[in-house]
Amino acid sequence: MDFSLSPALTDLQMRVRAFIQEEIVPLERDVRCTPHGPDESLRAELIAKGRGAGLLASHVSPEFGGLGLSHVEKAVVFEEAGYSPLGPVALNIAAPDEGNMHLLEAVATSAQKERWLRPLAAGKIRSCFCMTEPPPGAGADPSMLQTLAVRDGDDYVISGGKWFITGAQGAALAIVMAKFEDGPATMFFAEMNSPGITIERAMDSLDTCFPGGHAVVRFDGLRVKASDVLGEPGEGFRYAQVRLSPARLTHCMRWLGAARHAHDVASAYARERHAFGKHEGVGYMLADNEMDLHVTRLAIWHCAWVLDQGVLGKHESSIAKVVSSEALWRVVDRCVQVLGGQGVTHETIVARIFADMCAFRIYDGPSEVHRWSIARRILRGNTPR
Repeated sequence: MDFSLSPALTDLQMRVRAFIQEEIVPLERDVRCTPHGPDESLRAELIAKGRGAGLLASHVSPEFGGLGLSHVEKAVVFEEAGYSPLGPVALNIAAPDEGNMHLLEAVATSAQKERWLRPLAAGKIRSCFCMTEPPPGAGADPSMLQTLAVRDGDDYVISGGKWFITGAQGAALAIVMAKFEDGPATMFFAEMNSPGITIERAMDSLDTCFPGGHAVVRFDGLRVKASDVLGEPGEGFRYAQVRLSPARLTHCMRWLGAARHAHDVASAYARERHAFGKHEGVGYMLADNEMDLHVTRLAIWHCAWVLDQGVLGKHESSIAKVVSSEALWRVVDRCVQVLGGQGVTHETIVARIFADMCAFRIYDGPSEVHRWSIARRILRGNTPR
């Protein structure tokens, strides 16, 4: 594995870094940054900036307006974008749209791509991914899916409840996971303004970086056409892995940038602060940060390289998610400690990153669930070497 950056990728990295610093970081205190993410007017401004810089939807193929980056190239660019909580929105690589675009490009028909992928890649619309359900439905275990799809002539009728649906408020498109009466899960497209879809409430959460926040969504007799099935009927769980394994890794990429930002703020503060002389304990925390950032980057780049070879499995994806989320959480936690009183206020960006990072240990599978999955494979004796 050669992790040296080509001249072209180095140039792209520097372009994104400069764009984030000069165009996006100054907007972090904009009043349009709400508890439920940047509002639609701020999102539109951010997308316009990303489009003007020629950096929009870099993970999507050029056919649909992106840069067609490999996974290793995405690791470099997404880290730079994640340096600001607003960066992934500006580059149109934020969750859940980024993962949904990847899924559409991999699975959707040509007509579905024209209808949904092209406007998504252009940042003209937003989407959501409706899988997680209140108990006793599907959470970290998708096999507990309760939302039901019943065939009715040429249509399907969907009923059930979802929650923690990121970006539902203001989304134009929903990708809905539902099961048939005999069990197999299927993915469906649905316009969010369709009769039968109700956003019951917004959910207040620690993180504030996702446009539209998180919502509780209800489906009551939602009618969708057979042509709005995504992929093959009954293949929903397989397509979920097509989406989720790369999406876990891109989460890691973006949050690595956020943790690096927090570390930069804490390091700058420590260099200027002289209380008790130069306290060794602070230096040790910053050194630990450097090591956690380095190990995380290696884990991400390794999995990105493997994914580019087309062989990344759930086991490797789980390892990268746990290594990254736990290490980056430690980094940001130390940054709060280094900053002292300022670390628990919004005098700097660190408290905001701290709240977002706490959620990272839950999203796309809690660390404990991934550890359980890794342990099962170890005990079966079939871990890769």
